[in-house]
Amino acid sequence: MLHPWRASRWQVQPLLVTLLLMTFTCGDSLGERFECARAMAVGLRPKRRRPGETVEGFQKALARLPMHVIRKLGGAVRKPLPEVLGRRWMTGGFVVLGCDGSRLECPRSNELEEHLGQAGKADSAPSVWLTALVHLPSGVPWAWRLGKGTASERDHLKHLISTLPPWALIVCDAGYTGYDLCSKLLKKQVNFLIRMSSTTTLYTEDHQPLDKFKEGIVYYWTDTARRKGEPPLRVRLLRVKGKKRTKHGEQAYDVWMLTSVLSSVQLPLRLAAQFYRWRWENEGFFRTYKRTLGMFKLKSRTVALIHREAEGSLLATQLLLAMTTSALPSATSKANPRRAVWELRREFSRIAKPRRRPPLGERLAKAVRETRPGRQSPKSSRDWPRRTPHKPPGAPRFLTIENLSGPDKTAF
Repeated sequence: MLHPWRASRWQVQPLLVTLLLMTFTCGDSLGERFECARAMAVGLRPKRRRPGETVEGFQKALARLPMHVIRKLGGAVRKPLPEVLGRRWMTGGFVVLGCDGSRLECPRSNELEEHLGQAGKADSAPSVWLTALVHLPSGVPWAWRLGKGTASERDHLKHLISTLPPWALIVCDAGYTGYDLCSKLLKKQVNFLIRMSSTTTLYTEDHQPLDKFKEGIVYYWTDTARRKGEPPLRVRLLRVKGKKRTKHGEQAYDVWMLTSVLSSVQLPLRLAAQFYRWRWENEGFFRTYKRTLGMFKLKSRTVALIHREAEGSLLATQLLLAMTTSALPSATSKANPRRAVWELRREFSRIAKPRRRPPLGERLAKAVRETRPGRQSPKSSRDWPRRTPHKPPGAPRFLTIENLSGPDKTAF
């Protein structure tokens, strides 16, 4: 064990347990969550040495904890997931994983504004970008990566390739379109199913009417890749019908998807459409993490603590969803995260024994409002940016490959 831990009241195990439990506790502030989580940690380890009592000491100990310790713990939790999920693990011969990203808002401290900067609209709060791989049949997160609010989710996915299990099929929306990403996935022998948009140009061996196209082999070859002498990617384009509800009723639209699975027997059109509909489990995971567990805004005010808070809360969410899914009565049942959190809190309230406290009058006498006679900073809130209405991506463009000059051989 490292020397700084010898004189600390916070050893590694209670520190990590408290960090994970803070995800499930109630409270608007870091101090409130810490008090509840520490009481639970003491109740779980009644005969062991008590950890520190102040949130300041907890934060100092957490900042000293190397990040690789938390990541090693995450890898250990990820390893038994195939066995825990059982029959849900594989569908149609694939381990279906959805990839998507979301921003996590951070406090407006000087350190975070300096190192994280702004993302999105002007005067917006500092934020962290979270890219998560979610096991779509169960909704359990598999792996994730954090970065600045301006980070590229495609670059995040490239880094997450090393965590992928065998037979993985990555399902993504149109934000992951790109020759570099598709090329790297193909080189790593990772299958993908990515939605296309009207900004993508694909090539066919002969003329293909766009209005009658359903599925077929195409070539993905950008101008940049052609100038670099890189070969075209031989992939399969799928077209399925989607529906969305409007105030005038249901409206149909086309969903164009690019996949590395060239065989229509291995990945039929119907199964591909089902996999893409499951992609909303990514949104369900973000809703659970940001709203059900209240992590839409992180509480820490330094870069070191922000990353540890985010990693710990994501690991706690993974454990919650995996435990709940493994306890479900059938393979078709879906976990209800809100009810699972309620049951956890009931169990923790039973474990956490009440401790001796001073009389209520003495404790109320310490509830003194902070006085700042020289205050000059305004208390008024800022105008927050709003989301723009979503517009579905359009169809990709078709060109005939015989009119182009370049390598005769394809990459794969």
